[in-house]
Amino acid sequence: MTITLLDGGMGQELIRRSTDAPTPLWSTQVMIDRPGLVAEVHRDFADAGADITTTNTYAILRDRLVGTPHEGRFEELYKMAIQEAKDSGAKRIAGSMGPIGASYRPDLHPADNVAASIYNEIADILAPECDLLIGETISSVAHARSILKAALRTDVPVWLAMTVDDSDGTKLRSGEPLADAMAVAQQGATAILVNCSTPEVIPAAMDVLSHGTLPFGAYANGFKKISDGFLKTKPTVDALTARRDLGPEAYADHAAIWVAKGATLVGGCCEVGPAHIAELSKRFKGLPA
Repeated sequence: MTITLLDGGMGQELIRRSTDAPTPLWSTQVMIDRPGLVAEVHRDFADAGADITTTNTYAILRDRLVGTPHEGRFEELYKMAIQEAKDSGAKRIAGSMGPIGASYRPDLHPADNVAASIYNEIADILAPECDLLIGETISSVAHARSILKAALRTDVPVWLAMTVDDSDGTKLRSGEPLADAMAVAQQGATAILVNCSTPEVIPAAMDVLSHGTLPFGAYANGFKKISDGFLKTKPTVDALTARRDLGPEAYADHAAIWVAKGATLVGGCCEVGPAHIAELSKRFKGLPA
């Protein structure tokens, strides 16, 4: 079985390397303030063994730019992020499409027509420059439908990555069954994943996805929990705490369970760095860590 490795978490790695205080614009702000640092992180993940380079566009949404000095720079910021990926020497680029409103907040996902307009614009910018599009941290069935519909307007493959309940990997954060989102993905996506969820609940999610027809996999986060503070308006990552028990070997132990259940797409989300990806490369691709 061939394992395709995704990269790890860009935002936390940027904050760590820049030592700048986190802002609500998170990885976007660091990219603006420190040109070239995103490309450096991309390169380090690729050198660790990642097959996929994911653009730093997760948080570039018009609603997130409102009230900031960068409100009129939407398209420019996309071009900046795409160029950073290209400057890293990436071989295969995935255009990241993040959640509207905020992560883990299915209640903020807009009506279908509004979501369609937002995601159509993003897909049209990313698709000509990327090898695939990946909808990330999808927390509801409606969210999955809106990203898939927009992405399918392009001529590149589409991956959907769902975020699941941190106490029940068979449910989305909306409370809806993961199986319902899988049914949506099977209407045109080329892969389905679980992302930005605690690694302990991902085996249950893999059991669900293994009953579908698409290649599947996971990339977990390394947070202790998604705190109430992070679910408020315009949060910063100061509201989240990294686990201390999820080093490269421990993370790879979790990933080995996912692979044993049939996962062929494996990577990392927030708090998962190049050292973690190097360990995954060692375990699943025979590359030296």
